[in-house]
Amino acid sequence: MKEKLSEILNNSYSPYSNFKVAAIVVMKDGKEFYGSNVENASYGATICAERSAIVSAISNGYKKYDFDKLYVMVNSDKMSTCCFMCRQVICELFEKDRNIILMNKNGMEKVYTVKELCPYPFDEEDLK
Repeated sequence: MKEKLSEILNNSYSPYSNFKVAAIVVMKDGKEFYGSNVENASYGATICAERSAIVSAISNGYKKYDFDKLYVMVNSDKMSTCCFMCRQVICELFEKDRNIILMNKNGMEKVYTVKELCPYPFDEEDLK
């Protein structure tokens, strides 16, 4: 995955932060969807790589709990975690025992389950 993620980093549109992010979501049937971050001068219109990949899977007919794992790479020597908007989407669509694999640009990785990354979820139960 490291090589694919490195290639996807090149697709990032990040002229404001120069913080490139690439993501690959792997579905339970093995299909993969790619995403990269796309910034905007109106910062609220920016889309993260994680959500880009996840939304692509949904747009292609996949449903909640069809997700197996998510790989995320940043163009930094430091490790970085998903933002809270992405965590909310992950928490909504992934089962809590699924892995989120975070990598820096050198391929060093850290693995979290959704439950570890999102220990206090806001979900459909909160809306009842």
